[in-house]
Amino acid sequence: MSSMAFDSDAVLARARETFDIEAAAVLGLKARLGPSFAQAVQRMLSVRGRVVVMGMGKSGHVGRKIAATLASTGTPAMFVHPAEASHGDLGMIKDVDIVLAISNSGESDELAAILPVVKRQGVPLIAMTGGAQSMLARHADLVLDSGVAKEACPLNLAPTASTTAQMALGDALAVALLDARGFGAEDFARSHPGGALGRKLLTHVSDVMRAGDAVPRVGLEVGISELMRAMSRGGFGAAAIVDGQDRAVGIFTDGDLRRLIEAGADLRTPSAAQVMHANPRTVRANALAVEAAELMEQHGITRLFVVDGEGQLVGALNTTDLMRAKVI
Repeated sequence: MSSMAFDSDAVLARARETFDIEAAAVLGLKARLGPSFAQAVQRMLSVRGRVVVMGMGKSGHVGRKIAATLASTGTPAMFVHPAEASHGDLGMIKDVDIVLAISNSGESDELAAILPVVKRQGVPLIAMTGGAQSMLARHADLVLDSGVAKEACPLNLAPTASTTAQMALGDALAVALLDARGFGAEDFARSHPGGALGRKLLTHVSDVMRAGDAVPRVGLEVGISELMRAMSRGGFGAAAIVDGQDRAVGIFTDGDLRRLIEAGADLRTPSAAQVMHANPRTVRANALAVEAAELMEQHGITRLFVVDGEGQLVGALNTTDLMRAKVI
């Protein structure tokens, strides 16, 4: 390999050309999408077992990702390596499953060795291939055309645009299946409980709120001094003002106190009712914590009171509580 001077302009030009070629490959899929795609989705929806994804080399790497995406979006799926299938893993495929086999050329020797056995088992076969007349296409019940005009590789050899097309087609299958199943955000969270997304979609206000004595509250008639003591005890930076039915009808914050002092107000005579801000923002305990965060952001506030169906005060939370729970 000859040594060449580094040319940053040429590098950027090659990168942009790669994007253009791969974008064209994906748009080509869109133009060719037809009834076979809808039929594939219908077959996958009705299968009693799993979608078994298979592929060799780079197609195998893409296949693993497709299987993982399907599984995480409500379609039971797994990846089986074709070479390992020839040495025992074929027993993992049952007649209640459906196989999605991926090969750009459609002539993979490892797939060729096992597909007749899969067909004899009566397992439906969907091919994702750029070879419309290939061995894989001939064996398949349905063919998804993933062909590309050319690879982004300047030698037109390394799988680049073809694997991008396969990945996009796999994502399209997963999203279409997700939508057809009515798979929602909470379903998604249940399959992702350990990550940040799971925390956002599974954590409720009741999981992170302060409750009981940790919620500073006073009656409408109390004076400023008692209101200040309640705020200090709570460490919340604010206090709820409640009526006789323990409904949160107002809020008073440490910022409100500072502004009163700066204005030279007489702090000996006013009641909580006279200094509070009426109708504070509230949230229900069964709401998602991320909804509480969105409500705070929408109204430019850092605290919320939590109420039940009757409007009675049951808790409080602020942005620190949400950060501690890693919701924000």
